[in-house]
Amino acid sequence: MEIKITKTLCPKEKPDSSTLGFGQVFTDHMFIMDYDTEKGWHDARIVPFENLSIHPASTVLHYGSEIFEGLKAYRRADGKVQLFRPIENIRRMNSSAERLCLPEIPEDMAMEALTAFVDMEQDWTPSAEGTSLYLRPFMFGNDETLGVHAVHHATYIIIASPVGSYYKEGINPVKIMIEAEDVRAVRGGTGYIKCGGNYAASNRAGAKAEALGYSQVLWLDGVERKYIEDVGAMNVMFKIDGEIVTPALTGSILPGITRKSCLEVLKSKGYKVSERLLSIDELSAALADGKLEEAWGCGTAAVISPIGELCYKDVKYPINNGEIGEITRMLYDTLTGIQWGKIEDTFGWTKEI
Repeated sequence: MEIKITKTLCPKEKPDSSTLGFGQVFTDHMFIMDYDTEKGWHDARIVPFENLSIHPASTVLHYGSEIFEGLKAYRRADGKVQLFRPIENIRRMNSSAERLCLPEIPEDMAMEALTAFVDMEQDWTPSAEGTSLYLRPFMFGNDETLGVHAVHHATYIIIASPVGSYYKEGINPVKIMIEAEDVRAVRGGTGYIKCGGNYAASNRAGAKAEALGYSQVLWLDGVERKYIEDVGAMNVMFKIDGEIVTPALTGSILPGITRKSCLEVLKSKGYKVSERLLSIDELSAALADGKLEEAWGCGTAAVISPIGELCYKDVKYPINNGEIGEITRMLYDTLTGIQWGKIEDTFGWTKEI
């Protein structure tokens, strides 16, 4: 694939690593590629970061034809930059594209685009502890006519942002509110893909949780309203009476790449792991009986986020005395160790740029 490169004439000053938040500063360039049904994917290019110009009737503005991914580039101690399981993001994005009738990108083309872009912007990858270069590939339909139909024209873009910790609490335990009214997704819908509508639908409950002092919302299933699903920005896992339990992928839960990595690490170390339905009643009983030993969220942005408190219908349940559990810490140390090149990658997950 030929990628045309146009370098910026006005490079930005790179931010101080100590001031990095999440997704607030962007690098000098972005990758763009166009699609139409006649030519397929074409005009791949890396250009200076700038605003987009789209038609007012563009499909994405009216019918939400949009998908995205999130992954990171990490600065190793030897100064080199590497990605963590990028092929998994590429495959999940194609799954999202298939669901919304957006064009899929051949895996080799997507990987070439991603690695070329990261290579171009790798100087933006910070080296301070806990920092990384967050990569946001996204695609949207831009047919310039009104009408609900499969997309005939689309644009694929990758942007990047140097980031610090996703949560201001860092690796310290967060407080999560279990939502009892709104639902995020249902089976047969779009819960298993990364599209903007899933996140827009979560904003009302998220705002309510934030007003009450909670970091995120833990969702229940949309049918029976009793089974634990995910946190929207993260998958969740629980240690209940010695067993690691995470909600099964039933079609309304995002198949997280960090989730998959956690499960593979846990199984490699001999832990008993179950992917199954977990009801709020079972979880509440485990909390009441003292059998819920640990709980954590897992996702690209935060990696591992220990949960120190759950709140359900105004009842607060502290977990592990609000402290980080042994397994939670092990997973965080193992995954971040591999991501930043501090420990050997025995799983073959990393890709050096």
